[in-house]
Amino acid sequence: MRLWRSVVGKLWGTILLLVAFVLLVLTILWFEFIENYQTNQAESELSQMADKISGILENHHDIHDSAELARSIALELSDEKTGIMIVDEKGKAWYSSKGNGRKQPYISLKTIKNDRELSAVLKGTGESMKTITADEETGHKKEKVLLQGVPYQLSEGKHGAVFVSQSLASIREATASTTRYTFIGAAVGLILTTIFAFFLSTRITYPLRKMREAALELTKGKFDKKVPILTGDEIGELAAAFNQMGRQLKYHINALNQEKEHLTSILSSMADGVITLNIDGTILVTNPPAERFLQAWYYEQQMDIKSGEELPPEAKELFRRVVNTEKEQVIEMTLQGRFWVMVMGPLYDQDYVRGAVAVLRDMTEERRLDKLRKDFIANVSHELRTPIALLQGYSEAIVDDIASTDEEKKEISKVIYEESLRMGRLVNELLDLARMEAGHVTLLYEEVHVSELVSKISRKFQGMARDKTIELSTSLNLDHDSFVMDSDKIEQVLTNLVDNAIRHTDEGGKVTFSVQSADKGLRFDVTDTGTGIPEEDLPFVFERFYKADKARTRGRAGTGLGLAIAKNIIEAHHGTITVHSKIHEGTTFTFYLSKVDEAQLKGDTES
Repeated sequence: MRLWRSVVGKLWGTILLLVAFVLLVLTILWFEFIENYQTNQAESELSQMADKISGILENHHDIHDSAELARSIALELSDEKTGIMIVDEKGKAWYSSKGNGRKQPYISLKTIKNDRELSAVLKGTGESMKTITADEETGHKKEKVLLQGVPYQLSEGKHGAVFVSQSLASIREATASTTRYTFIGAAVGLILTTIFAFFLSTRITYPLRKMREAALELTKGKFDKKVPILTGDEIGELAAAFNQMGRQLKYHINALNQEKEHLTSILSSMADGVITLNIDGTILVTNPPAERFLQAWYYEQQMDIKSGEELPPEAKELFRRVVNTEKEQVIEMTLQGRFWVMVMGPLYDQDYVRGAVAVLRDMTEERRLDKLRKDFIANVSHELRTPIALLQGYSEAIVDDIASTDEEKKEISKVIYEESLRMGRLVNELLDLARMEAGHVTLLYEEVHVSELVSKISRKFQGMARDKTIELSTSLNLDHDSFVMDSDKIEQVLTNLVDNAIRHTDEGGKVTFSVQSADKGLRFDVTDTGTGIPEEDLPFVFERFYKADKARTRGRAGTGLGLAIAKNIIEAHHGTITVHSKIHEGTTFTFYLSKVDEAQLKGDTES
């Protein structure tokens, strides 16, 4: 790199130009000052000499010989550079430059009289200092001189004048040596400045050159490159800031890489598929769910995929619509027996569409749940159809007077009443279950005496148990009789479990209802010796309308919702419920209630 194109050359040249300009200005001002100083010094000397001469003449004007002697003494005060002219009261002039061989400046009396300011000195009206041109005469040259005129007073109002002159050439000669030494000093200063400027610029730019090298290393990804900190000034601070920038850059690059890995992990772990497409429709990025979608498409095409056919036709058409309209588009498609929803939106590069991103969601499970919902509606309709048909049929029998006797009418009315109760229970239980599953259940916690609750349940079902000659027994093993719970909801659970146990136990069987203290809570067991539940049906007993054996609901038919409601109530109490059963041996339902703390009690009460 050429010197004048480098930072060193530019800084060196700048310092030289600046110093040269400053020296030039200072030299001009110095010359002006020296010239003014010499001129002022000469004026001061001339003024003092003129005052001295005028004093001598004023003191010796009375005696003729004395006046001559005074003039002679005054004229002898002149030198090579200074000329003196005395004008007496009669206008006669005496010159120091005549007859002494000295090359003093000569100014005639006529020249003085012709000058307005100098003629005023002859009249005695004031002093005058002026630069004029000396007269040219034999032995005298025409030059610029500095002239001081001073009047002096004589007796009886008479006056004379003294004129002292000095050539300006002598002043210039005095400043010539000063000028010569000034130029020598400036030249020496300029040379020293050149050496110093080169040294300073080299030293200043050394860290900059190191920073340039470090910057080039940074462009290559070497973020550990450090710049040496040689000074504590701004350049040192710049080097420290550069090193800090390198560390920050390394940190941010690592953070970006981590963010990229994080986004890649998120993309890979997403349940939804993601496909990024270029503007020409080629696939750029996919995640595992999207790969499964594409693999299903490839399998359907028998792995014979041609260029441009990487996506199903529906997806390609969706991509064209997205690029043309620049709006989000949605389609549903079926592939290999699974239902997919594809949402595709445009990707922008500033103001231009550079591609599209598609989000795929496998809706197979949602479709299955939708089918379950429809099945649920069908089950509800089926459960309601039977009591409604009975109500309609028996009510028509009453309207048409088919029942002739009071006993028949009473029997019909009893059937209508029971079926209406069954239908009411079904509707109420559906509403309760819907509220519970929506999280709108409200628990009214209170301190309950467990023995009283057990006695109440026992009394409620003693009559039903005697009718079927079933032995209903209770068992208590409690550390403390009181326990915090929602007594109405727990009573509803126990009523359902004991009712199911009695209804599904044959005559002469046994139903046991026991409560015992457990680890920070209570454990409830309802055990019967009934027909039992098949092992394959046990995982589904808590589902709505699930009945393992339709024949088990003969007689006093259930709604199929009791156990689902019981499970939601126990879970609302932060408890668990389980079932164990063997065919022809019996069934045991067990649920556990944990002790409720104050924070949990407050949250459940406000929910």
